[in-house]
Amino acid sequence: MNKTELVTAMAEYAEMTKKDAERALTAFTEVVSKELRNGGSVQLVGFGTFEVTERKEREGRNPQTGETMKIAASKAPKFKPGKALKDEVNR
Repeated sequence: MNKTELVTAMAEYAEMTKKDAERALTAFTEVVSKELRNGGSVQLVGFGTFEVTERKEREGRNPQTGETMKIAASKAPKFKPGKALKDEVNR
């Protein structure tokens, strides 16, 4: 499902216009992004948690030359599904 299909499904499910559904989806993604950027997390009980994980600096290899190289430390967004979502997927 892509963004357009998601907006359409949200609009039908919530009985709202596509424009309102797209605005709601955009607001959700922006709020989650801002919270993660500020080092926080977003927990939706039953659905899951969006959080930031820290990756340590590590050594990797250039696949073309086989030469070792340093991969810098970084932060990455992570989604941890909640029990209700896991149960729904496995139903």
